[in-house]
This record gives sequence, structure tokens and C-alpha cells, in this order.
Amino acid sequence: MKLSVVIPAYNEEESLPPTLRSLYQTLAKHGIPHEICVTNDNSKDGTLKTLEQLAATEIPTLVYYTNPGPNGFGYAVRYGLERFSGDCVAVFMADLSDDPEDLVLFYNKMLDTGVDAVFGSRWIKGGKVIDYPPLKKFINRIANFIVRMVMGIKYNDTTNAFKLYRRETIEGVKPFLSPHFNLTVELPLKAIVRGYTFDVVPNSWTNRKYGESKLKIKEMGSRYFFILMYCLIEKYFSQGDFRKKTPASVPQTVSR
Repeated sequence: MKLSVVIPAYNEEESLPPTLRSLYQTLAKHGIPHEICVTNDNSKDGTLKTLEQLAATEIPTLVYYTNPGPNGFGYAVRYGLERFSGDCVAVFMADLSDDPEDLVLFYNKMLDTGVDAVFGSRWIKGGKVIDYPPLKKFINRIANFIVRMVMGIKYNDTTNAFKLYRRETIEGVKPFLSPHFNLTVELPLKAIVRGYTFDVVPNSWTNRKYGESKLKIKEMGSRYFFILMYCLIEKYFSQGDFRKKTPASVPQTVSR
């Protein structure tokens, strides 16, 4: 099963080298067939030049694109999700806040269980956060509590972008609606509402060492709410029109 790793990158010239080296070395060590797909989101620094150098000299599985616009986190991830070639795909952060060893656990869990998606949680036994800003943590826990209550689900880390999906799952949650960080909520909630199977494993999160976070909490509240309401409406009023098609539910064509 070939793994694709989609990484959105805007002004990440300092973060990308250690992130991509660690990711490549880890996946190669475990013998996982893969590609690393970085979307340069029209960066204004040396991100593109850094990608060119790494692909030419160090990381043979690296492919990269430049998203000419519109730009933004969600657009950059979507750009990669339209172009990856693997059998499954993970969204991974350019700042190495996600742990490549956790990705190996995600991949093996999908192989072992056959689920359609693997979700990480930083807030279950075995999960951890390092240098997590207190205010951001408070808002995170409130937001995830609201998502759980509104959607009636047990999963407690919906806003965590670090997840692994089969190709069929990604196709099944299209069309994408979110242009910003609310895509991190749209993908798992649509997968859950549409009947795709998933498992949850603990993962770790470490605050970035370089640059600054692109998430602007003040700008995202209403956008998260929009996606939450969309998924809630789909859950109760779509009559199952978008649910995962299983072999038993596919109409049989009879030739006469």
C-alpha cells in the first residue's frame, strides 16, 4: 500500500529541511513505499528553492507543487489531495509538530484493521503535547467538546489535522468546501457522517521551532461553525445520499 504524505507549506524554508529529512528517513527505515507531496502555497521566502535542493540531492521520494492561488491552508491541502498518487494519504504539518513515527503507527493500523481512515488523538492514553500554548489548549478542548456534543461522536480530537485516509475515502468526502483550517474538521466529520470506518490511535504534538503558526483563531470561529453545521445538516437531512457505497448497496444491472 503506497503512502502519500501531503504537506502544506507557506514560508517554511527553515522548518522544511528537518521535517522532510526526518519523515523520509523514518518511512525508508520502516520500508514503507511512499511519496512526500509538498504544496508550496505561493511562499514569499526561500521555500521553493529549499524544495528544489532537497528533491535534487537528498530526498528521492519528494514531489512538490506551487499553488498559484487562491492560497490558504485549506487550499494548499486540497491542492495536494487532488494530485497524490498513493493508495492512502496523510496530512502532515511542515513544522514537524507531528511525529513521523506516529505516521508509521497510523499506516500499520490501517493495514492491520482495513479501516477507511485512521485518526490521531493527542488527548487519549498514550497521546501527548509538548509546549502547547495554554490559551490554544483551552480553546482546543472547548471546540472539540462542542463538536462531540453536536455531532454525537466519541472522538475527542477532530481539529487535529494529522489523519490518514484511504484514496477511496478522500474521493468519498468530495467536494471539499473549506478553504482554511476548517478543512481539518470537514474531512473527518464528512467521513464519519458518510459511513466510512475509522480507528483512533494516540499521537504526539510538538510546538514549532521556527517561524510562526498560520492558524489565526479569531478568524476561524465562524468557519469552523459553518462546517460543523453543514455536517450536522447532512447527517440528519441528506437521506443517506452521500453515504459510502458498499457492494451490497450497489444496484445490480440485469441484462435481458
